[in-house]
Amino acid sequence: MRPHRRTPLGTRVPAPWVRTRLRVAPGVAVGLALLVAVTAFLAAVCPRVVDRAEDAGLRRAVADAEARRTTVQVAAPQLNPGFSPERREAALRPGTLRRQYAAVLGEVRRPLAADRAQSSYGVRTATPLAVPDAGLARPDNVPPRVVLAAQNDLAGHARPRSGRLPRATGTVTATTRAVEAAVTTETAEHLRIEVGSVIHVPGADRAPLAVRVTGILAPRQPEGAYWEAQPLLRSPSLVRDGNSPAAPTYWLGALLLPPQAAPAMLGTSGNPVRYWQVAPDTTRTPAHALPELRSAVATLESGPGHGRIRDAVDPDAVTETDLDTVLDDYEDLRSRIAPLVSVAALGTGAVALVVLLMAGGLAADRRRAELGLLRARGASLPGLAGRLLAETAVVAVPAGALGLAAALWAVPHGRSAYAVAAAGTVTLLACLALPVRAAARHRTAHLHTGREDVVSARPSRRRTVAELTLLVLAAGAVEALRRRGTSEGAGTRGDALVSLAPVLVAVIAALVLVRLHPLPLRLLTRATDRLRGAVVSLALARTSRASVSAVLPLLALLTALTTAAFGGSVTSGIGAARDHAALLTTGADARVESTSGLRAGAAERVRGVPGVEEVTTAALTLEAKPHDGPESVPLAAVSPDAYARLADRVHLGAFPARTLTAATTTPDGSARPDGSSGSGRSSGSGRSSGPGRSSGPDGSSGSGGSAGPDGASRSGGSAGSGAAPLPALASSAVAHRYGTAPFPVRLADGAHVTVRIALVRESTPAVTGTEFLVVDRSGLPSAATHPTTLLVTGSDLDAAALRRAAGGSPGVTVRAQERAAYAHSPLQTGAEHLYTAAVAAGAGYALLALLLALVRAAPERVALLARLRTMGLTRAQGRRLLILESLPQALLAAAGGTLTGWAAVRLLSPGIDLTTLALATPGAAGVGHLRTDPVSLLLPALAVLLLTVAVAAVQAWVTGRRGSVRELRVGERT
Repeated sequence: MRPHRRTPLGTRVPAPWVRTRLRVAPGVAVGLALLVAVTAFLAAVCPRVVDRAEDAGLRRAVADAEARRTTVQVAAPQLNPGFSPERREAALRPGTLRRQYAAVLGEVRRPLAADRAQSSYGVRTATPLAVPDAGLARPDNVPPRVVLAAQNDLAGHARPRSGRLPRATGTVTATTRAVEAAVTTETAEHLRIEVGSVIHVPGADRAPLAVRVTGILAPRQPEGAYWEAQPLLRSPSLVRDGNSPAAPTYWLGALLLPPQAAPAMLGTSGNPVRYWQVAPDTTRTPAHALPELRSAVATLESGPGHGRIRDAVDPDAVTETDLDTVLDDYEDLRSRIAPLVSVAALGTGAVALVVLLMAGGLAADRRRAELGLLRARGASLPGLAGRLLAETAVVAVPAGALGLAAALWAVPHGRSAYAVAAAGTVTLLACLALPVRAAARHRTAHLHTGREDVVSARPSRRRTVAELTLLVLAAGAVEALRRRGTSEGAGTRGDALVSLAPVLVAVIAALVLVRLHPLPLRLLTRATDRLRGAVVSLALARTSRASVSAVLPLLALLTALTTAAFGGSVTSGIGAARDHAALLTTGADARVESTSGLRAGAAERVRGVPGVEEVTTAALTLEAKPHDGPESVPLAAVSPDAYARLADRVHLGAFPARTLTAATTTPDGSARPDGSSGSGRSSGSGRSSGPGRSSGPDGSSGSGGSAGPDGASRSGGSAGSGAAPLPALASSAVAHRYGTAPFPVRLADGAHVTVRIALVRESTPAVTGTEFLVVDRSGLPSAATHPTTLLVTGSDLDAAALRRAAGGSPGVTVRAQERAAYAHSPLQTGAEHLYTAAVAAGAGYALLALLLALVRAAPERVALLARLRTMGLTRAQGRRLLILESLPQALLAAAGGTLTGWAAVRLLSPGIDLTTLALATPGAAGVGHLRTDPVSLLLPALAVLLLTVAVAAVQAWVTGRRGSVRELRVGERT
């Protein structure tokens, strides 16, 4: 035990710097720890969330593709007939195929992995064989055809529904006359096969091979690659015997033989082939290993691996797969989404960086007198910076480690290196912000400086150069984003400078606002000089005398508010694009249609379905031929009044109903004085007679046809003499092609009608696509007005209930379900969630920046309020003083943030294409545009104002409760 040393009298014992600082300001340490922990968590979790979304997107892309596309299929023909029968039969036996299958699996290289449970091998006939047995299904009196397949491990992938699994007795050869087989439940149902059925497969220069069905099997995983790689083994197909649409059809199915019976196929004319199928397993393949994955697929398909497979299997073996195409499609989608993800990630990271630097700057400003005194008493700059670094690191390093651990626990999937690097960067910045700022401010020792308030301070030349440099960078980023856009990032991971364009716009706006900050303060001060009372003048004087560092929150607030506004605009644009695309597909809240026509009374029955508010009928034909030519245009016959109400309600090509009503038009284009109905149709043989001359809206004459875009007259059949052309609503493409003069249209039943384009709209509810004609149903023959489509409006619509009410088997599309289908890929949903998090983070950091600024000024404000209360200031006046002192900067930040967010969206919208994020379905209608979201634009700004007022009111209340004596003591801490 060491003896206790007694300190001699008069010896100074230095207090530990870090422990003393933590004891003096525990609240500041806790605040810094929370800021670093939350920021480190967000920084570490972001790359892992992106990795998780990309990995899930890769798995979804492979899973959504058909198994016959993603499976690596190796096929080899039967041995040359010149070989001995024994050798040809041995090549088809299970033992040989199993050894070759092992060789094929051995060529699969990481990161490509084989799903051994769904991979398979076997023998099948390449040529379907017609079987003449009676009792089999013959749709058009054509005998069905079958293929013989002997695939491994049939017992492990199917269970007998009736009967048993097939077996091979003895040694099966090419001369074997009878074998056993099984069929799936679907094959048995469609081909009318039962247990015990004997099917005679034609032989090659021999008697037919008798195949006796011993069992009907139900696949255990019908969607697995074992069955899906060759779907004919599970489900039969109805095939047309020829290319003509009128050609007869027949059933094509598969008979499943035991593997030992494969040599019997040599006795048929089915041309047996050997195959080995490798199903990919992407459950553990990360998306960042996509280049290596594509290389592994390429080497199997046409590289060194393919050569080794040929050496082990057959010199004529062929390897085929569309897995590389599936991976290319996924990479294309990822490359188009990656720049948009970079905009959100880098924007949020820049906001966090600004807030961290602001926190360090405010801490250095708060301790300016203390650090200046230390420098004046001889403290060296490196020693002072080292002590500040030590006291910050003691708090920031554990907090950063805690944030990293929380991120790794919250998102266990993803690369850890990026998360560690991001959290480490945040921690390092938090540690360096205070010492670097203090070292820069206290390069020379001084105790007193001149006034440095926002009104009197003048920017230095270095600051001006830095601001001009940022301005040039921001202008370049904005121009690059507007010209290149985010959709041209194929093959790249996005340009960091372009991705920072929204943040750079906010930074430039903040710098401009900081320079213009004194001007409104001077104007307000002059305007309030003559007001009675000292509260307003004192508040403005306090705001004007604030130090230059007090405007640092403006930079953080504007950056955070702009990021929140931009992220909210992206999510709003995604939602609007999905809504519009779903509306273009359905035309209303739900769509019920049948190409052959709906049953009588369907509209009335659908109106009775719960949630239905209105039903609009339409008769849609796709075979309307203008000028009796070869081109067809979709034509919809509607009731103008009801259809106009629908178009106006769903905001899709609204129009005035009277313009489309047939009764309002005469052959010369004027309204009928008697109000009688004019019909533009002709009857009889389907050919109209008479000149049928009429004038277009512009007064031009047309001889039963229309003027083309070049002004030339189009000839064609005409309506009956004196019949008025039907006014039509057309798409811009149809209007451009056929002009505005009347022209004849032949309907599907052969009747003719003359129409005149009176309205042009880009879209309409009844017809999807860019070409359509819509006319009044009263001007068409009754055969052409039978309803084929119901456009339903309402809420909480049930597709099954609508289908039951309509009767038959119509197609039903519900707008809400169609919209939900667009958010299909995890890449889209992950990016959308990231933008939602960016909005929340931007708003949160804005409020945090405001809180840091208010907490920094709290001691001075409380002390001022205490002094003024001794001079007679009431509690109400003190509350107004603190609120008015805080409001100018908050109002400036809120207004500037709102205006900057709006300007950033307007500036960058030409370069932001949200179609890829919004519409996951290939070929979906609609385009996603960036649009301003009022909620994300105004809500964070209002929250800033409310928080400012609330904090000032709480400070005034707390000061009033504590009294003035405590704040006026000598040696008070500020």
